[in-house]
Order: sequence, then C-alpha cells, then structure tokens
Amino acid sequence: MDISALPEEFVTAAARIRLLLMDCDGVLTDGRLYFGESGEVLKVFDTRDGQGIVNWHSAGFRSGIISGRNSSIVELRGRQLGVEFFRLGRKEKASAFEEIISEAGVEAKEAAYIGDDTPDISVMRLAGFSAAVGDALDEVKSSAHYVTHRYGGRGAVREFIDLILQCKSV
Repeated sequence: MDISALPEEFVTAAARIRLLLMDCDGVLTDGRLYFGESGEVLKVFDTRDGQGIVNWHSAGFRSGIISGRNSSIVELRGRQLGVEFFRLGRKEKASAFEEIISEAGVEAKEAAYIGDDTPDISVMRLAGFSAAVGDALDEVKSSAHYVTHRYGGRGAVREFIDLILQCKSV
C-alpha cells in the first residue's frame, strides 16, 4: 500500500495507534446472517482479516470488538485470534468505546476503529484514526479518516491493519 497518497495528518494519527477496535457484522463479516434450521445464526469470517489481527497482536498491540449483536460465535472467533476486549450486544457503541479505552489504559487518540453502519459513526468520531469498509454507507464513509478498498468480511480489516502498521514503520 502506498501511504504517500495519504494526508500527513492521517499517517501521524495512524502511527499513534496502540488499540484496534472493530465492529463485527459488515466489517469482520460481510453483514449477512445465515440461519440454520434450528434457528442458530452462522457467520462467515475472512481468513485474511484473521491473519491481519494475528499480525497486529504479533506487533505488540491489542484489539477489541464492539458489536450491537450478542453472539457467542463472535467471541469464539475473536478469542481464537487473541482479541482481548469484547462489548457485545451494545447498541450504543460510544460508551463501549470509552469503557474499553479506559480498561486498556490508552487515550482515544491511540485507538482506531473500523465500522460500516450508522451506529459506528459515534465511535469513529471519538477514535484517533477511523476507517469505513469499502461497502459502508456513504454517511459512514464521510465520517472516516480512511475508506478501505476491500469490503466488509472480504479483507477490509486486514487492509486497515496493514495500513496502520505501515504508517508506524515510516
């Protein structure tokens, strides 16, 4: 990724990030919910995003998921990847963001957030560096510092992580 095309203030903001927070549905997944015959909800996660999260942790940083839905599948996948913070079933995401940064001992400017839908905008405005996935709503894209080329559930999280890590190495 060529970060030279990004405004200098974005690169500076990205370089400060120590905590990555993510929405799930529409970000870590493509946003579709699959229902089994007995009513169970199934979600599909992209392995590229998973490897990006592993790379993030290997670089010494922390992560969390803030989701409006309660889902044991999200927590299971997150724990497999080493995600530390979970706020599930939280329709009002800004307070969840505040709780996590306090627990993590970081300032808002040291936290990044990636989302796709209107409940994410309040968090994006608080985070030091934010992204909208490529297929996010236009109003979400206009609230983000960066819009990924990739879509939710299709490598957008990996793209965002790679961008932040690249900004840190400048």
